[in-house]
Amino acid sequence: MAARSNRTVTFFELAAHVGHWHHRLGDLDIEPGARVGLLIADPVAFATTFVSLLANGVWVAPLDPALVDLHGRALDDRLVKLRLRAIVSDRERPLDARLDWIGLGVTMHDAGGPAPAPESFSDDGGVVLASSGTTGVPKVILLPTRQLLHAAHLIAQHNELDASSIGFNPLPLWHINAEVVAVLASLVAGSAIVLDDRFHRTEFWTTIERVGATWINAVPAIIAHLSTLREGEAVPTRVRFVRSASAPLAASVLARFQAATGLTVIETYGMTEAASQICANPLAGPHKVGSVGRPVGVELRIRPSDTGAETAIGEVEIRGPSVIERYESADLSDRFEQGGWLRTGDMGYFDDDGYLFLAGRRDDMINRGGEKIFPREIEEVVLAVSGVANAAVIARNDEIFGQVPVLYIQLHDVAPFERAIETAMLDGVRAAVVANFDRARRPVEIVIVERMPTHATGKIQKKALTAEHVIVLSRRAFA
Repeated sequence: MAARSNRTVTFFELAAHVGHWHHRLGDLDIEPGARVGLLIADPVAFATTFVSLLANGVWVAPLDPALVDLHGRALDDRLVKLRLRAIVSDRERPLDARLDWIGLGVTMHDAGGPAPAPESFSDDGGVVLASSGTTGVPKVILLPTRQLLHAAHLIAQHNELDASSIGFNPLPLWHINAEVVAVLASLVAGSAIVLDDRFHRTEFWTTIERVGATWINAVPAIIAHLSTLREGEAVPTRVRFVRSASAPLAASVLARFQAATGLTVIETYGMTEAASQICANPLAGPHKVGSVGRPVGVELRIRPSDTGAETAIGEVEIRGPSVIERYESADLSDRFEQGGWLRTGDMGYFDDDGYLFLAGRRDDMINRGGEKIFPREIEEVVLAVSGVANAAVIARNDEIFGQVPVLYIQLHDVAPFERAIETAMLDGVRAAVVANFDRARRPVEIVIVERMPTHATGKIQKKALTAEHVIVLSRRAFA
């Protein structure tokens, strides 16, 4: 169902779409196992085409609709990496398109037949994705359909989805989260999913009420926006839970949201290499603040690491039916350990109840003269300060200590150059940091930016914080 219109695709109509694409792919000589890009902005058209191509054994490469220029470097690089045979799009064919350009143009008439059975999907295809390379070596990841469906079944069972469930997804469909957690998990559960083109804060709860959603697929950035109810807003009683993924959820944001809405937040942990979900807090049971829960259908272990921390923090390693066994990219074999274990690059530890707590990315860890600092622990403290909308800590090279931490913050609904307000805010940040960390672990500088650079899911792009396009409003030494 489309959130912005009355357009609905039933399971019967979806089965007809699958059949339509079976014939159309044959007419175009696109055989099972071929790689086809999906460049579609409309969420319902994307979802129906995505499922139809998977069912017909195609390797689907979801593309960001923002990559509008076929000659732009971002899209050019993506096409080369993915080795596509064709592109299916709801846009007109560019005159100089170098690939077969397949217009969407699906007109349904007498729709009929049963809902597409996931177990009948072809084994020839799946999803092929490429990272942007902003966190290291660009990676091409292939997830066969069987892995996608395995993960989807686990998510549907964990979230207790059934025919009465109605999910609401405002997340980008060209990310693995929405593809598996929203679309495929709903399909295998026989439940409904409402798809929005993006997150709209205005009339959000009115929309949730109108579509009858029983659960919401979200990320911390969305939860932060919803943590304060606007005048006249009411939270629908049908909503059972909000699922949070894709980035760390600050404890202060979680507390504000739950106090304002009364809703349960299920914090989770996942990655593309595991077809989305790795861990999740239980739907009914103990929810531990700051934890991403227990492993769900995935084996997980902590690789010992000398971080200098009091807790047994180490690198998270995973394996299981939904986890990839290799990258298509070259020179990434060091990510795999004997026995099929994948090194995630995330640092964390288990508590006595088997709940996983993440400390941050291994690459983000700051080594200040031998003192290991995890940015997340500072960010959590700063985010609890009233008026701070976003916080990020990154390393700066230093001649004496090797590295030192620098704190970037974005203020919430405050004119930054109202000096009295800005000074009060910074005093609050300093006081919170001093109360929680010794001098060696404190940032050397606070940088106020107009807006944090983020990915489509709201995750902060830390490597872009020092880029020229980031507008710096103020810099203060941490004195």
